Amino acid sequence: MSRWLKALPLALALAALSSLAASCGSSSGTTQVRFVNALQDTTQYGAGFDVEFNGTREFSNVQFFGYLPSSGYLNVASGNSTITGFETGSIVNQIFNANVSLNAGSQYTIVATGFATNISKVVILSIPDNNLAPAKNNVEFRAINASPSGPPAVDVYILPIGTTGSLTPPATMANLAYRSVSSYATLPYNPNSANGANYTMFVTAAGTTTPILLTQSLSAGTSSTGAIRTVVLTDQENIDQLNQLAIVLNDFH
Repeated sequence: MSRWLKALPLALALAALSSLAASCGSSSGTTQVRFVNALQDTTQYGAGFDVEFNGTREFSNVQFFGYLPSSGYLNVASGNSTITGFETGSIVNQIFNANVSLNAGSQYTIVATGFATNISKVVILSIPDNNLAPAKNNVEFRAINASPSGPPAVDVYILPIGTTGSLTPPATMANLAYRSVSSYATLPYNPNSANGANYTMFVTAAGTTTPILLTQSLSAGTSSTGAIRTVVLTDQENIDQLNQLAIVLNDFH
């Protein structure tokens, strides 16, 4: 009996180690994703495209300059995923295919950029999000450059609405190359607003202070609640040029 009692703790320890090893090697769990269509020539294939994760259709008819879900995120299986895009309603006409790794319990913005008419030029960006509430009286902005036809790199200025005069470096997000994502920039909350917007975004070629096409009003938060916004720069639809507007994702409030 005493020998059996001595052996019992060892057996329990081995069982625990076995369980831990199985858990570490498992790809079970979910992650949260949202999908952005920045392929300027998607209309060549109709209204948009469907997106499959490991053979399961998760998003349907994601149109250019659009994103799904319309708010928040969708739960998908975590781990290594094959993401495939098909012409809406088709399982044959493939637009893209890419492999990504998604960590359980995380949130991701996934962006399709490039050119839908050439599968070799489609790029899938899998970008981790950090949607923790900013400090009181602060807001945060982040930019994703998904414009293949814009300047090689851009500077993004986000200023309180109504700011006049020339842009003055440093930019809010500087030297953002195509397929790059900026870090989160923290700004003090601006209580002044016009038509519901309290910031203006200017985009310039990197190292310059003259806006190129894109000047956009942004709304972020209230006096008591901060906010996080992600802006996605794209091409114009079926035109090889930076879009005059950016997609704005409301990450937090």
